[in-house]
Amino acid sequence: MSSLPGWDVPETAESLAGRWGEEMDSRNVSRAMLIASIPNDAASVNAAVARHPGRFSSICMVNPLLPSAAENVPAGVFLFPAMHRYSLQDERARAVIARAKLVYVHCGVLSVGFRKKPGLPSAFDMRYSNPIDLHAIALEFPDVQFVIPHFGAGYFREALMVADLCPNVYLDTSSSNSWLRYQPAKMTLADVFRRTLDVIGHERILFGSDSSWFPRGWVQQVYEVQVEALAEAGASAEMVRAILGGNLVALISAVSAK
Repeated sequence: MSSLPGWDVPETAESLAGRWGEEMDSRNVSRAMLIASIPNDAASVNAAVARHPGRFSSICMVNPLLPSAAENVPAGVFLFPAMHRYSLQDERARAVIARAKLVYVHCGVLSVGFRKKPGLPSAFDMRYSNPIDLHAIALEFPDVQFVIPHFGAGYFREALMVADLCPNVYLDTSSSNSWLRYQPAKMTLADVFRRTLDVIGHERILFGSDSSWFPRGWVQQVYEVQVEALAEAGASAEMVRAILGGNLVALISAVSAK
């Protein structure tokens, strides 16, 4: 494999899986959700799950606009409407969702590091990036569990409203949360956690580190910043344990039992 600038790319999917297992051991991380979100990434994610089934679970990106997309839909699906330019109300998207058990829906803004570094454009259509679009879908499919990553990535209010109205919608905390700069009033990550805890409680908040490539590996700084923000927000030790892992384990167990 050829390496991207600054990336250390293992020779095989199996070696990448092994390296992530070692990385998790070194960071005392017991469980992780892997997302196959770039072309040809499914092979490495599937290899990791096969090698460490008790440590890794996975979701894979699906583009509903592709022919036969609704056939052989995995239990865990990652949808990116703004990237592939479709509405969640599109019947092709609904056909995929109807066959899934767990659906991550990327909303809001996205800064793609591996495209920005060499100066490549990232053409996303933000008309399809509002979490409000998920509201009717989540109500229509109450047995499907939905996750909105990055607190809505700039659509925090909208993501919070949807999660409040739909008990099958979770919020994920991953990334640097640089979207905070778009908020109309100065808001800190602690404010975000405090507001989320007030509106939906702690049971539907999923910690995410947004770790993705080597040599960076697991992003310790994201973990430390979020633990500090949770403490500032007044989260109890029980809440913190749930957010940092317990909620994900419970979600995976619930989805697997269906």
